[in-house]
Amino acid sequence: MKEYTEKEKSFNLLFESTIKNHWVRPALTDYQGQTLSYADVAQQVEQFHLLFQQLGIQRGEKIALCGKNCSNWAVAFFATVTYGAIAVPILHEFKPEQVQNIINHSESRLLFASDNIWKEVENEGLQIEVDNFIGVINLHDYSVLMTNGERLNTIMAQLPQLFNDAYPNGLKPEDIHYQESFGDELAIINYTSGSTGKSKGVMLSQKNLWNNIRFGIDELEDHIAHDGTVVSILPMAHMYGLAFEILSEICMGMHIYFLTKLSPTLIFKAFSEIRPTLVISVPLIIEKIIRRAVVPKLQDVRIRTLLHLPIVGTQIKRRICRKLTKAFGDRFYEVIIGGAAFSEDVENILKDIGFRYTVGYGTTECAPLITYAHWYDFPQGSCGRAIHRMQLRINSNDPANEVGEILVKGDGVMLGYFKNEEATREALDADGWYHTGDLGVIAADGSLYIRGRSKNMLLGPNGQNIYPEEIEDKLNAQILVAESVVIQNNDRLYALIFPDADEVEKMHVTDLKAAMESVRKDVNQELPAYEHIAGIKIMDKEFEKTPKKSIKRFLYLNEKV
Repeated sequence: MKEYTEKEKSFNLLFESTIKNHWVRPALTDYQGQTLSYADVAQQVEQFHLLFQQLGIQRGEKIALCGKNCSNWAVAFFATVTYGAIAVPILHEFKPEQVQNIINHSESRLLFASDNIWKEVENEGLQIEVDNFIGVINLHDYSVLMTNGERLNTIMAQLPQLFNDAYPNGLKPEDIHYQESFGDELAIINYTSGSTGKSKGVMLSQKNLWNNIRFGIDELEDHIAHDGTVVSILPMAHMYGLAFEILSEICMGMHIYFLTKLSPTLIFKAFSEIRPTLVISVPLIIEKIIRRAVVPKLQDVRIRTLLHLPIVGTQIKRRICRKLTKAFGDRFYEVIIGGAAFSEDVENILKDIGFRYTVGYGTTECAPLITYAHWYDFPQGSCGRAIHRMQLRINSNDPANEVGEILVKGDGVMLGYFKNEEATREALDADGWYHTGDLGVIAADGSLYIRGRSKNMLLGPNGQNIYPEEIEDKLNAQILVAESVVIQNNDRLYALIFPDADEVEKMHVTDLKAAMESVRKDVNQELPAYEHIAGIKIMDKEFEKTPKKSIKRFLYLNEKV
């Protein structure tokens, strides 16, 4: 593996190189909308650099972005970081008060936002309390939504002329020289939206971004970059989507398509038309597809009988795999699944039919990737092995057999939490190890197996460790269960269940309470006595989730059963 100097560990350097090398190629497309070439992106980035300069924004100051995925979001991000400013991505699903709090806490001087998001902030009567806050620019068309004084409006109107004055002969690849930023220089403050509580501002450096992108290039470029395309469906304000649907691909010269609206029908229409060379997904999307499109076929009595015949069974599995592969465009190298726990039941099906998938593991604090393995070298049930320039260990006496906290060290690990020294000390020890809060074991071949969150772990009546995620996995495998959360009350376990309405209707269930009681008994037969579910509460709406589709379980821990 090549060694890199600290000066080479720079997102800005990678981005400058890809702009120059892929000048005429298509870069960003809003699906069924505009397309920007790498040259177009470069021109818009230079215009924003002129804007920032005229507004007096200094290197190291913060610029926030809040909106759904689109080409303009990506351009604003590229412009911010390559200028030497610090990008503050804000999830568009955050409440108006959260958006306001993050802008204030990060001390952002400028905000790029969707007009509907800014209207919600204004309608709530919320105020930005940053002393030198300049204003808000619309991500849809770069118009001015709000300004303190007229300076922002004036300079925005002057931008075309400022650009022509700076580049009278037009912008050329040799004109591109981005801010020299590398190593531990701060690039992003990414506010988490975890399943365990309040957001924290994760400080990610140029080196952190570079480490993930460099790994993506080294491992995937030969498989996906030639005439490569990707469909961006994960939030860009979350590091999983940003790093592996946007930054890695753009630095390989690929063409990124943004779905500005999301629905299952639109997603698969886009997949069939674009035929991406790589698919990035969270478990929830894959699990829904498998349970609705594949599981019913496998449960058909005739099909189940034929599956036991050696040759015929193999042919049926291949046919199912081909149909599933075609649904994703039939051209992808692999589907990478990450961001949350993956159902064992669904994974068994994917492995059995020979589908090209792999499961990675990461955290925002590692920008985000920690472990990965190619689909053909991926041990089922694992999350792969530690990526280049990252060390991994389990905090236990027997890491292969005894569950312990997962600790990580290396070029991907964050600088700390912004303006939160106490949280930083809790997460990063004196030797530089990041304490993930996740639990797992490491096999002899280095493969990581996740067992749950340390904060979620429950204690049984005799001190046994209970991992609610493992029980929930068995519950979610039941045909009538859409999703579940296991909680503890007076040393007894209870399941909160949101039923699958489609299956309830299809199976003509008239007594849902009795059906769920049957589910409870069936699942208890698969569990040791100390993990038995004492009762079930049927929920009338889906659980509230983070953008990566993890349930915000802290909201339900005190639910009355």
